Amino acid sequence: MPITITEKFDSREATVGESATIDLLYSIQGTEDDATVKLLVAATSPTAYAGLVRQSFRVAHLGGGVWDASVRYGAVPPKQTGDSSFAFDTGGGTQHVTQSLSTVARYPGTAPNFKGAIGVTGDAVEGADIVVPLYSFTETHYIAAEDVTGAYKAALFFLTGRVNGAAFKGFAAGEVLFLGASGSQRGEDDWEITFRFSASPNATGLSIGDIGSVDKKGWEYLWVRYADATDANVLVKRPFAVYVEQVYEDGDFSGLGIGT
Repeated sequence: MPITITEKFDSREATVGESATIDLLYSIQGTEDDATVKLLVAATSPTAYAGLVRQSFRVAHLGGGVWDASVRYGAVPPKQTGDSSFAFDTGGGTQHVTQSLSTVARYPGTAPNFKGAIGVTGDAVEGADIVVPLYSFTETHYIAAEDVTGAYKAALFFLTGRVNGAAFKGFAAGEVLFLGASGSQRGEDDWEITFRFSASPNATGLSIGDIGSVDKKGWEYLWVRYADATDANVLVKRPFAVYVEQVYEDGDFSGLGIGT
């Protein structure tokens, strides 16, 4: 018995509007092999119809070598393996600082000079919370199932909480922190995985009080040690030493498998 495929009389049901869709319905006869049916539907149904693109199809076995198939067409093609999408947010982050960029004014003019220390009390420097540049971005990639191995998932785990050891996505080494990834498998073909990052700029040539030429990578932590001094016959706190600490380990972001 030859294998036949014919469009059904109740085919071409359509939804009109922003999310337009059309369903083409087929009847297949002459085989019990589901793989043959799927190949036949893929080869027979057009890749585009009435200005819409083929997004997916389903088949249903009715028995006796008879099958029904439904092919869905929509305005936006589904993501394919190897595709990617991107999103970003420049909302900024909050940082507690104890040192200003500069002291704009002192009133009266004879007030003690704390060399930029903020909120000095009798025995402490209280500081202030400020908004600092923070660029958060995500990348969603559709990765072939054979590439998402146990070793690859482990690599994502071990790179989480690390900083780029080399240039990455247009940022210099030390500026990007990998916040982790989340993913789910789409059928048997591929995985949809979203990667989350935050970027903070490197800084060079900073001046803190009378201490200059301070360099700091984006995700290193800078803190200031203060010491007692006198100014205008008043005991004051002034920057005595500046420390730059590495608090995140470097990582090789090429292991993410999404390019650098």
